[in-house]
Amino acid sequence: MLKIENLVVKYGMIEALKGISFEVNSGEIVTLIGANGAGKTTTLQTISGLLHPTSGSILLEDKDITKIPSHKIVSLGLAQVPEGRRVFANQTVEENLKLGAYSCNDREIINDGLKNVYDLFPRLLERKTQLAGTLSGGEQQMLAMGRALMANPKIMLMDEPSMGLSPLLVKEIFRIIKDINERGTTVLLVEQNAKMALGIADRAYVIETGKIMLTGTGEELANSEQVKKAYLGG
Repeated sequence: MLKIENLVVKYGMIEALKGISFEVNSGEIVTLIGANGAGKTTTLQTISGLLHPTSGSILLEDKDITKIPSHKIVSLGLAQVPEGRRVFANQTVEENLKLGAYSCNDREIINDGLKNVYDLFPRLLERKTQLAGTLSGGEQQMLAMGRALMANPKIMLMDEPSMGLSPLLVKEIFRIIKDINERGTTVLLVEQNAKMALGIADRAYVIETGKIMLTGTGEELANSEQVKKAYLGG
């Protein structure tokens, strides 16, 4: 579904991504793990069209999207849940969700999308008229995920969804990611919580200083001595 080939991204003279290549197959959960500054967020933002690569290509279902603007990429079936949630604090939960469907003009489709999101996140239904800025961190994360789902994506990019959440909420968020995937959405997940990410991933890549260093199934990398030592506290 998604194929990244020899992607190079620079910030001025600094090369943030040094020719990385990887792919995500339809129906998978694939995770990118790595330390802060490894290039994980840069990778997602480049795929989403928010950053422009120096060279390399990004293919979505065999269509080259490398130079397509981000708002058009969404309509092709790719949505991103940004790091830090980025909800619209002064708008209600439901207004935030409807913004996720901005490219759709069919009220029936939007209402179906809301129904699906509320089914997945009952807590958002309870708070649909509440201002997003007054939600807890966990609820804001659910809102950011629900907003992305309103675009009816084929593939969803998630950037550090567990950041700043309590251990109990982290478990809940990862359970929901699995549920989203089982309902038919492919997931590319960037996470610093390597243990949780590898626990739900079909496949995983380790990125270090802008290069892919290791790849394997989630289970293989979770059992790798190299990964245990660097990312799993053992």
